Amino acid sequence: MDAQVAWTIICGLAILVGVAGVIVPVLPGSLLIGASLLGWALAVGRPVGWIVFGVGAVLVAAGMLSGAMLTGRAMRRRNIPGRSVVAGLVLGVVGFLVVPVVGLLLGFAVGLFLSELQRQRSFAPAVSSSMAALKATGLGMLAEFGCASLAAGTWAAGVLVYFLNR
Repeated sequence: MDAQVAWTIICGLAILVGVAGVIVPVLPGSLLIGASLLGWALAVGRPVGWIVFGVGAVLVAAGMLSGAMLTGRAMRRRNIPGRSVVAGLVLGVVGFLVVPVVGLLLGFAVGLFLSELQRQRSFAPAVSSSMAALKATGLGMLAEFGCASLAAGTWAAGVLVYFLNR
């Protein structure tokens, strides 16, 4: 097995972990995809590698930016402060340690709700704003996942082109 094949396999596995990491925040996500695309471009050293890296990097950046913008805009529209999200993240980590995988999502939702309940001092508005924040977070993750998947698909097409023309 030559070096390019080995690097292709390693980068492919890292890209898969990166795509999964967009949905499961404990794993590295979009940045891992971008780094893997760069590693593959360096390993193959041909124009196809650099084209794949350029297109993939744009897709990764677009996904991260769109995810942040969609989430932030929805949070601002509902006047949900950043501290509620931080509380959700902290309890999400605690939840993950107590109940792996499911505890992350459950802890995030509970932390977000408790922070909103403390801020609004009323159950119904706290539930409403927490649900809006969860939907906004999910929408942002979906946008980032779509772009990460397109970047992974770009890499797969580049691998085919590279190895068919080698």
